[in-house]
Amino acid sequence: MDAVTVSLVLFVFFFSAFLKGITGLGFSTVCLGILASLIDIKTAIPLVIIPSVCSNVLVMIDAGRFREAVNRFWPIYLSVIPGLVIGLMLLGAVDSIRARAILGAVLFLYGVWALWNGDVDFFGRFEKWLSGPVGFLTGIINGITGSQVMPVLPYLFSLNLGKNLFVQSINVSFTLSSVIMFAGVGKLGLLTSQKLGVSAVGILPVLVGIYLGVRIRRRMPEERFRNVVLVILIGLGLNLIVR
Repeated sequence: MDAVTVSLVLFVFFFSAFLKGITGLGFSTVCLGILASLIDIKTAIPLVIIPSVCSNVLVMIDAGRFREAVNRFWPIYLSVIPGLVIGLMLLGAVDSIRARAILGAVLFLYGVWALWNGDVDFFGRFEKWLSGPVGFLTGIINGITGSQVMPVLPYLFSLNLGKNLFVQSINVSFTLSSVIMFAGVGKLGLLTSQKLGVSAVGILPVLVGIYLGVRIRRRMPEERFRNVVLVILIGLGLNLIVR
């Protein structure tokens, strides 16, 4: 990557972290949605991993309730692993156009669902049987697209866990997936030393972005910004599908 591309990637890191600080939306979902419109998705996925882990850890430290999340949702976390392995195998087999289209569909569905704000406890009575399949499907989608939100995010949100437990539960899933993705993309030969360097440097703009975003969130209506970002995600998803 040339200097202009690296600068653009770092700015996208900052912008995505800034939006996460304001809205609480997943860093990698926003970041990949933008980067996949600018560069090849097989280049974008490895770049996002380290900054994503960094942003997740910051949120996990703030949320607490780690042991409670693991004790309740360990079937999700375990089943994510084989799903990711299958997804990564598919990533190595499909071309960038198909992977980009899949990511577009994931972003579109996530944006529509979040705007609808499906926070009714649809799945509470079936939690014991659904957690494993949800984790497995999330791993497959994550492995192919790099996006970690579907279907685990709407599933957990529908359980009405409360803010801190929900944030901790979803970010444990995000972090576990990111660590496995890091190993997987390395095995596929997608993680070069240059990408690793850019990804590591990206920690700084992520930290700054989250800090500024959180400060603004405390002063301005969060829901308005959240809806704007979701509309942007839907637009990005449609753009990727059309392309």
